[in-house]
Amino acid sequence: MLEILYQDEWLIAINKPCGLLVHRTSIAQENERFALQLLRDQTGRKLFPVHRIDRPTSGVLLFAFSAEIARNLHNQLTNRESHKRYTALVRGWLEEKTTSDRQVKNDRGNLQDAQTLFIPQKQFELPIATDRYPTARFSIVDAYPYTGRWHQIRQHLAQLRHYIINDRVHGDGKQNRLFSEKLGIQEMFLHAHSLRIQHPVMMKELLIEADFPMHWHNFIHN
Repeated sequence: MLEILYQDEWLIAINKPCGLLVHRTSIAQENERFALQLLRDQTGRKLFPVHRIDRPTSGVLLFAFSAEIARNLHNQLTNRESHKRYTALVRGWLEEKTTSDRQVKNDRGNLQDAQTLFIPQKQFELPIATDRYPTARFSIVDAYPYTGRWHQIRQHLAQLRHYIINDRVHGDGKQNRLFSEKLGIQEMFLHAHSLRIQHPVMMKELLIEADFPMHWHNFIHN
């Protein structure tokens, strides 16, 4: 069963696991599972997706029980009236707060304006040789996207050369192999950590937070 983070009469939020699609797309096979389908079966109610997060990304995913509530919440996201926080494990030491406003490509290869704030939380290194270096350096970074472009956080971090670990599209192949072969971790290290919105009916601020998935805990505590 999907982990429910919040539920009331009007909306519901889950902690989406890595590897699960939000809903059926052209890249999905007929027999694949989707968060929308699974949650409909779990709640027995019709659902309307408010937003999407990438298939390999984990964390807060919001749905509404009506089209009207979904539109209200979606407008909050697109009008920057809500606040999304992601957390990523990246290559190298990101030591200062950084805002990236470089353009990113959409899924058709067209450039779009985008802006993301990155705030480093922790820097550390592992005694594992990489290339010509005797150790491997990493940072845990919080990301606050001001726009909602395709793979925005992943592309901006790649442009900064702080590649997200196990990002198979925009990441660093050598770092990804290090994690898969030496640490046995395949999942991508990007987590939708929290979402702060205005409840469209109760008219109060709602903060929804999602705990990290197991591969984060396994890496951090090893």
